[in-house]
This record gives sequence, C-alpha cells and structure tokens, in this order.
Amino acid sequence: MASSRQVVHAAGALVWRVVGRRLDVMLIHRPRYDDWSWPKGKLDSPAEPLPMCAVREVQEETGVPVVLGAPLPTVRYRLAGGQLKVCHYWAATPADVDGVDVAAINARPPIKPAPKHEVDEVRWVEARKAKKLLTRSEDVEPLGALIDLWEDGLLRTWTLLLVRHGRARKRSAWPGGEETRPLTPVGQAQAKALVPVLAAYGVHEVISSPWLRCRATMTPYSDACDTAIVSAPQLTETAARDRPAGARSLVNDLLGSPREATAVCTHRPVLPFVLEAVDSRSPHRVSRSLPRENPYLRTGEILVVHMARREHRRARVVAVETCRPPS
Repeated sequence: MASSRQVVHAAGALVWRVVGRRLDVMLIHRPRYDDWSWPKGKLDSPAEPLPMCAVREVQEETGVPVVLGAPLPTVRYRLAGGQLKVCHYWAATPADVDGVDVAAINARPPIKPAPKHEVDEVRWVEARKAKKLLTRSEDVEPLGALIDLWEDGLLRTWTLLLVRHGRARKRSAWPGGEETRPLTPVGQAQAKALVPVLAAYGVHEVISSPWLRCRATMTPYSDACDTAIVSAPQLTETAARDRPAGARSLVNDLLGSPREATAVCTHRPVLPFVLEAVDSRSPHRVSRSLPRENPYLRTGEILVVHMARREHRRARVVAVETCRPPS
C-alpha cells in the first residue's frame, strides 16, 4: 500500500451542458503532453479542500467558473517517478455568474487563468465522441458514469449540505445556557475552513439552528457571500428532542423538490432525525453508505446530499459524500 507521501492528490470536474438533446463535455488540450484530458490539478496546499481544488483548477484551465454536482469515479494511475496519483472528479455545470451563483463565486478566493503553455485549447465535445478523444484510458471511467447518469435522467441534480457545527466549549465548562455555548478557537477555524467547500457547491441559502454554536459555524460563509442566515428553531437540540418530526419534516421538504444549493447546520443529537429523512429517499446502494453510529458527523464535517428527480417521480438521493476540510 502506498504511503501518504507517495500519493499525489488532485481534483477536477467533468463540465457538462445540454444542447438540444445532445450532452456535451468540456475537454482541455495540454501542449506539454500533447494530450486531451479533463481540467484538473493538484492541491494548492495541504489545507485546500478537494472540492475547492476542483473548481479552482477548472476555472484556471478553462476560464469557466463552475458549480459542483454529483461525485464521479476517482481515477488512479502511477506517475513516472512511481508516485500514485489520485484524481477526484465531480460532475459540474457552468456557474450562473450573473444570477444565483454569484454569491458563492464571491466567497471563493481569486483565481488566475493558467498560462497558454499549460493549456492552449478548450473544447466542447459531444460526450460519446469525447471517449475517443481522451488520451488517457483511465479518464473514460468518470465519463462513463456521467453518461449513465444522463441516460438515467439523474445528471441534473440539486444539493443539500448538512453541517455539524464546529467544536464548541464543553457543556460542563460553560456557565451560560445551551443556546449561548460558543465555539472554541478550533471551532472558529473549522467554521472558516467550511467557506471554500460551501462555495464550491454553489451554496445559495444558509439555514441554521438559532443556537450560537451553529450560527457561528455558518457566519464566515454568510459574511463572505453576503447571504443572511435563516433560523430554523426545529433544528435545536431541545426542539428535536421534544418533537423530532419537525427536523425530519424540514429536511424532507428541502430534499423533495429542486432548489438552489442549500446548507443546513445543526447539532449532533439532531442528526439521527435529519439522516432519517435522507435515508427515506435513498436507494439501497446510497442508504448503506450513510452514517449509522453516533456521532454521525464529526465537528465541522459536512454530509453532501445530491438529489435528482425523474419526470413524474419522487425525488431521490443520487449520491452522498462527506467532507471535513482541514482547519
């Protein structure tokens, strides 16, 4: 098994669009290698979250800001020096830079275009023709998964990000009420580290338990994109204990119909009820990957839920992934 020092992590995306009834994907040409590939690249630093790396690399190499959708198969191969390269991919769509995605784009760090000697051509290609144009055979795997989602009517997704608040002061060490227990310095760092992840998925609406530790977890993103935090009293520990159906119902409504990407921040004791709503819309292959044991998510961790709905069918979970950005 390769050690962490022998593994190079990279991230990118398969950017797609629909023209008539045709599915197109975006490829790049790299003159140094004379190859056609997906836009991707290595982490800027160990602290850069993989989702942010993906949107940054796509924009650097294509000039197109994107919003991430469902995860796609990871590609692994050996580099000339013997290191294992692991490329993480997502489906992605061009961002609505003049509309709903502008807030998320504003929350991202500045992104500079790649020089021409790195990428000299960007091309939209019909998805099946892209199979023949791709230079590396391993790159066909995420493309095949993208085409499968398209043919199954599940490629056009919406995203709900379920966030457990950052690390808070211990209950025994806080003299005030539960609703005022604050984040620790580590929790504050975790809150800041969430910003690029939420921005990568294009989060447009932020919903939170009104208790301080949850609101403080979402405040850095709210400030970065100038978006108000919507309070949801049913997400507090007390409300969920007394009436768990309230938390389940809120999340079920958010999952039930297409909407802009939404982040919801709550507490560990509330997560079982939230996850019940996710599980109720999940096929078996997704259901078995949901967190099943306490604490369900670690502090500052996100469960990213990707939803889709076929025509005249109930909305269902297409994929889930977890992310806890380095803080």
